[in-house]
Amino acid sequence: MDLGLQGKVIIVTGGAKGIGEAIARLVAAEGGVAVIAGRNEEDNNKTVNDIVKAGGKAVGIKAELSVVEDCQKVIAETVAQFGKIDGLVNNAGANDGVGLESGNPEKFMQSLQNNLSHYYNLAHYALPYLKSTRGNIVNIGSKVATTGQGNTSGYAASKGAINALTREWAVELLPHSVRVNTVIPAEVWTPLYETWINSLPDPKEKLASITAKIPFEKRMTTSEEIADTTVFLLSPRSSHTTGQILYVDGGYTHLDRSIS
Repeated sequence: MDLGLQGKVIIVTGGAKGIGEAIARLVAAEGGVAVIAGRNEEDNNKTVNDIVKAGGKAVGIKAELSVVEDCQKVIAETVAQFGKIDGLVNNAGANDGVGLESGNPEKFMQSLQNNLSHYYNLAHYALPYLKSTRGNIVNIGSKVATTGQGNTSGYAASKGAINALTREWAVELLPHSVRVNTVIPAEVWTPLYETWINSLPDPKEKLASITAKIPFEKRMTTSEEIADTTVFLLSPRSSHTTGQILYVDGGYTHLDRSIS
């Protein structure tokens, strides 16, 4: 299916690895330009080079997204190079384990800065260009906002806010035909996830216990499956979808996980 993304300029935060990388690669495969924004220039360049070698279009912008000025820079550099922005994928963030007891007020606020603020900042600075192109925003959230997890207050608060902002922005931007949606992953195999699993005493046993609770096919969701839904939402093929929170999680969040 041609998703109609030829020549579309799409910013993907955290687009060098994991879910973000899968989204950036698929944007480019569909003929779009993937603008990868993230703090690690080496990782950005590697993914950009891989996309270009495969015949796609991509550029990297080094940015510490918790810094307002860097968010502004991402938008300014994108427009300077391409003259427009057709889509914004807010993806960057990490489950940092700032809990109610294990954290403190300073760490909590820093978690919000790392996981939430740049979603607003980038959308704010990109807005004039998204209005011009009738573009759209896709936020990457987390099942933690719905299920809770324990010991991750900052991350959970950020992801809950992202769901609320998705609906708020969808309403605010109706007059401008700018669509806003969120994709919710649950258990997705990414480099960050692999690092976490391998930090545990018995990684294989823990992984088996997790996949056993995923209703559909008892397996992890892949980054590519998250990318498929995200890029569909970015495309004109999803032209009347806005304000939606879509769960791409093998039924993990809403189905009875005791099903065998």
